Amino acid sequence: MHINGTFYFLLCFALLITGYFTYGKLMERVFRPSDKRLTPAVASPDGVDFMVLPAWKIFLIQLLNIAGLGPVYGAILGALYGPVAMLWITFGCILGGAVHDYFSGMMSLRHGGMSLPELIGKYLGNSSRQIIRYLCIILIILVGVVFATGPAQLLSNMTGMSMPVWAGLIFFYYFAATILPIDALIGRIYPLFAICLILMAGSMFGALFFCGSEIIPECTISFGTHPAGLPVWPMLFITIACGAISGFHATQSPMMARCIKSERQGRAVFYGPMITEGIIALIWCAVGLTFYQSPEAMNEAIKAGSASKVVFDSSNSMLGHTGSILAILGVVVLPITSGDTALRSARLMIADALHVSQKSIAPRLAIAIPLLAICLVMTQLSFDTIWRYFGWFNQCIACFTLWSIAVFLRRSGRVHWYATIPGVFLTAVCITYLLTDKICLGFPHGISMVIGWCVSLALVPVLIKRVTPHRRSHFRSRF
Repeated sequence: MHINGTFYFLLCFALLITGYFTYGKLMERVFRPSDKRLTPAVASPDGVDFMVLPAWKIFLIQLLNIAGLGPVYGAILGALYGPVAMLWITFGCILGGAVHDYFSGMMSLRHGGMSLPELIGKYLGNSSRQIIRYLCIILIILVGVVFATGPAQLLSNMTGMSMPVWAGLIFFYYFAATILPIDALIGRIYPLFAICLILMAGSMFGALFFCGSEIIPECTISFGTHPAGLPVWPMLFITIACGAISGFHATQSPMMARCIKSERQGRAVFYGPMITEGIIALIWCAVGLTFYQSPEAMNEAIKAGSASKVVFDSSNSMLGHTGSILAILGVVVLPITSGDTALRSARLMIADALHVSQKSIAPRLAIAIPLLAICLVMTQLSFDTIWRYFGWFNQCIACFTLWSIAVFLRRSGRVHWYATIPGVFLTAVCITYLLTDKICLGFPHGISMVIGWCVSLALVPVLIKRVTPHRRSHFRSRF
């Protein structure tokens, strides 16, 4: 189906904004936030991780936490599947990603700022807790690597300074952000980084309308394949993670749940940043399809220099030299401000698992130094390989999170389908990808898809069976 590219882009943009005020409000009513409950920051401040921060600052920190390379590089790579990628960004974000982020943050809030593995263990059992601990740590290490090498390469291209030097400087910043109190560094500089982010997104949005080319000139909605022959299902839904739905976000939400003053701030600081990230992904997806005119042409550019070449070339051409610096700095800020808080959340997860207090500096160093050392070693691996594994781990964690949200909703007597339906969908994606992709098991695509959907649907009665009437009655009295 052929459609006007400008209309299509603006429609998706409008749907994302409308989703915050409609579906986001519905999710808020489902959760039922209350000002009568003391938040962890009010009840148990510690001056390091638990402290009240202004709502506007929490919004900016959460946005920068979650908006790494995903809504830029992921959206560009996803655009290779054509304009259909923008449908996944729009509806995946409203119905999946923002729901996932809101409930994971609010559930952590209700449980004293509990980290994701502990939260999932509470609702899906101890086996799930152990699995998710390993998955989260692996994912966060991959994030630390990917979100350092990407901007280091861009900065190297801009300045001529070697990529390893830039990577070393970024990791030095990571180290400081991981061990210092949250208001000492992250709380102070994130508003400045947010200005770069807003300027980047706004400048590229404006450039789409003034670049002299029709927005997405070849705007044909089809469910065909990637220029390299990769199928839309399940590859698109793994490639675009952070711009639609991302398990990584749930590892970050507890960090902000420890800084909220009131439960009623939840929609603004959890659902809102995901919608904002979806808008960033939508813009970069449209930029790629507009600047290169077709997925095939963009694929050739990516082969010649990865997604960073698309960012550099499109920004320089559409904005000129000065504007391109602002845009590229925004893209640099995005991953760096996700990598630092990723490693910080890893420190908190490990500390929670080992029951180690983080008030003093020594235990923080004991956890942070080995994490950073592993990340530095892994920067020598191929970016493309790391990104593909990152995508699968990311969506796998999102599946566990959605299923735990579904159990929470059912136990508390609320409609669980808001989480169960995206959980079924994403589980089918992850299983199909694991079975069919060449870097995994390499089964035939058709068989993998059937197995993926069958296993995913079979989990629904298992979920329902977990919630006994006695457990449900006891839970509802508390929540």
